[in-house]
Amino acid sequence: MRRIPVTYAKPGMINARSIYNSEGKVILATGTAINEFYINLLIELGIRSLYIRDEITGDLFIPDIVSEKTRVDTIKVIRQTFAQLQSARRINFLPIKTAVEKILDEVLAHSNTLVHLVDIRTKEDYLFAHSVNVCILSLMTGISLAYNTLQLKELGIGALLHDIGNTRIPNELLLKQASLTKLEFNLIQKHTDQGLDILGQYPEISPLSAQIAFQHHERNDGTGYPNGLNGNDIHNYARIVAITDVYDALLADRFYRPPFPPFDAMRKIIRGAYTLFDPRTVAAFIENIAMYPVGSVVKLNNGDVGIVVDVNKQSQHRPIIRILMNDQGEKISEDKELDLDKLSNLFIVEGFNEEFSYSILRDIKKGKPIKLKNNN
Repeated sequence: MRRIPVTYAKPGMINARSIYNSEGKVILATGTAINEFYINLLIELGIRSLYIRDEITGDLFIPDIVSEKTRVDTIKVIRQTFAQLQSARRINFLPIKTAVEKILDEVLAHSNTLVHLVDIRTKEDYLFAHSVNVCILSLMTGISLAYNTLQLKELGIGALLHDIGNTRIPNELLLKQASLTKLEFNLIQKHTDQGLDILGQYPEISPLSAQIAFQHHERNDGTGYPNGLNGNDIHNYARIVAITDVYDALLADRFYRPPFPPFDAMRKIIRGAYTLFDPRTVAAFIENIAMYPVGSVVKLNNGDVGIVVDVNKQSQHRPIIRILMNDQGEKISEDKELDLDKLSNLFIVEGFNEEFSYSILRDIKKGKPIKLKNNN
């Protein structure tokens, strides 16, 4: 399967991964033939991408750290928790703790697997899916930092609830599809104080978990908010969530920009080491991320173009490539896979975004010669 922009979807394509809303209801099931109704529905819901079955990518399997069921169930829990707050009810934290324990079990069981999959979410459900992703990425980072079980649970709960303060921010402001005024931006920044205030009312929540909600927008160089903390003044848990929060936000479809490809998002995180983010935490984070996930279309230094079919855990930037096109823009007819980790003379010089990847694979399928240009 491979991911494509919804605007490039055509009737007759087959959906390769179920799309859910935050209530756990299926919007588009795996194996469904796409038609104009579904395309328009996805666009209306603010869903900009989907995974399709494709003869060129064939049997490619994109692994996920956490099962689809666990991810969907946790999104439902977060939605219900936030709804409780918005209706002035007291939160039941047992489902939150159970969800974090389930995610932790699955992350530990797949500790040798890199993060590949970029999830599909509606614009209204962004906050809930984002919270789950931040939890997963944070737990993986904590494991790389050799956190014990208690620390991982504190980290996981705080990461899952890091944006809980947004329940006190007007929804129309969170979903506003235009530039924020200074006053509006200042109001949104208050979600960190609100998060600490909410979680501080519940003795069953560790104060260290609550600090994540309060400090996840602080930055290593003191340029963050709400207090402009820097370096060691920021709690270790919040340093992790500062990174995972930004990384997942970069991968998401937003009304004002398309998603960043993982390799571009990763570069932004790496560039932020020492300035925005703690460098030791950045190093632990990137251990778990596939810079070029399975399904990525890339160009090698010899001019060949191929698709990533597998990755090397210890060399995320040197995956296994199935060559599709030579340096003359001509389709490769024979099966040819290259493990870059074993070929020191070859390396990736360019990765392509969803839109251009789609056009490359479309033209390869048609047997048309392709002239590449820089388009990221």
